[in-house]
Amino acid sequence: MKFIRVDMTSKKVRIERVPQKYIGMGGRGLIADLINDEVPARCDPLGPENKLIFAPGLLGGTSLVNTSRIAVGAKSPLTGTIKESNAGGTFGDAAGRLGITAVIIEGRGAGDELFVLRIDERGEPELIQASDLKKKRTYATVVALLDRFGEKNAVVCIGPAGEMGLRAASIQSTDTKARPCRAAGRGGLGAVMGSKQLKAIVMDLRGNVADTLADPAAFELAARDFAKAVRKNPFSRDVMPEFGTAGLIAPVNSLGGFPSYNATKGVFDGWEKISGEAMADMIRKRGGKTTHQGCAKCIIRCSNEFVDKRGKYVTSSLEYETIWSMGGMTGIDSLDVIARLDNLCDDIGIDTMSTGVAVAVAMDAGYKPFGDGAAAIEMVEQIGKGTDFGKILGNGPEEIGRHFGHHRVPVVKGQSISGYDPRAMQGNAVTYATSPMGADHTAGNLICEYVTGKLDPLKVQGQVEASRSSQISMAVVDSIGLCVLASPVLSSPEGAEAFIRAINAKLGSNLKPESLEQMGKRILSAERKFNRKAGFTNKDDRLPRFFYEEPLPPHNTVVNISEEDMDKTLDF
Repeated sequence: MKFIRVDMTSKKVRIERVPQKYIGMGGRGLIADLINDEVPARCDPLGPENKLIFAPGLLGGTSLVNTSRIAVGAKSPLTGTIKESNAGGTFGDAAGRLGITAVIIEGRGAGDELFVLRIDERGEPELIQASDLKKKRTYATVVALLDRFGEKNAVVCIGPAGEMGLRAASIQSTDTKARPCRAAGRGGLGAVMGSKQLKAIVMDLRGNVADTLADPAAFELAARDFAKAVRKNPFSRDVMPEFGTAGLIAPVNSLGGFPSYNATKGVFDGWEKISGEAMADMIRKRGGKTTHQGCAKCIIRCSNEFVDKRGKYVTSSLEYETIWSMGGMTGIDSLDVIARLDNLCDDIGIDTMSTGVAVAVAMDAGYKPFGDGAAAIEMVEQIGKGTDFGKILGNGPEEIGRHFGHHRVPVVKGQSISGYDPRAMQGNAVTYATSPMGADHTAGNLICEYVTGKLDPLKVQGQVEASRSSQISMAVVDSIGLCVLASPVLSSPEGAEAFIRAINAKLGSNLKPESLEQMGKRILSAERKFNRKAGFTNKDDRLPRFFYEEPLPPHNTVVNISEEDMDKTLDF
């Protein structure tokens, strides 16, 4: 168990033992405590006092399936709050296999140099000058780094957006084919990485010095049982390999909750053209892949490889949130255009969700017509080129809304909503408003409850409780390093039991289900503590006024959760 600390001011790198107070932590939970302990809450997010933390989950580097996520955290330049964003691919597993609990980037150098942090197969770090990578996009950056350090490496890196300090900049992570197409997209953490003058971290994939398991035999048994539960679950067994997350497009439209044309409609005209079914059919006919392993240790294989009409690679993976933000929100019904926009965002290093919503706000304000795919591509290209308009767009929807003086800007704490309209899904309204990290689709999404009929999405009753429960669970999932798409298995007795057995076998603990609930509450409380120190109050836990005042077709509903109920959500 070790921390790797990188001081970008002095350019010194050191390895230290993990302090006792952080033993047994990982991912989001570790980030919450480290940021509270080490980052001044009122600091400039792009200044030297902020810290950027990369932390695999508690079970990262083990044999438990679908636990290869890498959590990235800092004070967000987009929201001003604490922020954890996580990405798939291979980096999280590589860090776990090297016994790395966290990589902590601190300080900030003078001048305009650029650096790469290289961590070799023994876990030894080295900071290397890499100004030749300035302004390179992420795909070219990865090619250059793998040419230099070898193919057996995982990479996280930023593109031009991060170097320019744009507040919606992402950090891109390589997949199993060494493509930087996985993203820690939310919160503008790529800008924090750019402010540290760090272009990339290159992590050797051949590490074999993972933390010791307290009970290896018990762990392997629990891991086998958990994998069986994942394979048994209909969602992970049948839906995800066939359609990926894009399989949600049809059901969310059927619920009238697919925010379209900058959240003025709940059903997208022509949604069938961009559905998971349409995408899978197109990919198969062109010779791409619908069932693809994009992340280490994944047995769900929800990824895809989208190819053009000539069978040439365009992007991986084309997912629900990007199809929604670049399609439904902008009125674009061409999967080819959406895939091109996805690739552009990954290459430039900018969040597809914030960018798609920013494009939609600009279109809603009259800058370009809805549905104009060529205009959308040209707008996103401006981000990469660093034009004046591109910088405004790359700073997210709130900035573009101010630029045009437009009132309909679907953000909370500066971060855009995701592809579930809060007026048609009242519990998601609660999550968007009360999550410590701004509107976030993975913080407590209730789509499963709505699709299965367990909860009426339009009624107020039960929404606060459901959001609270989901937010607590997701805080745990993000700390363990489990993929959100494997988390539904935790609702089954066998899946939940195997999961906690695995944690106990790793730590030598005797945790009970209620212990995990307490863990989730503690993490959320720590995140809220930082936000309070940063100046946030309950008054910031609100949605934009138009969600309360503009009815959403086809149900013609508004958000009906009271402020009093919102304030009770995370009041543990």
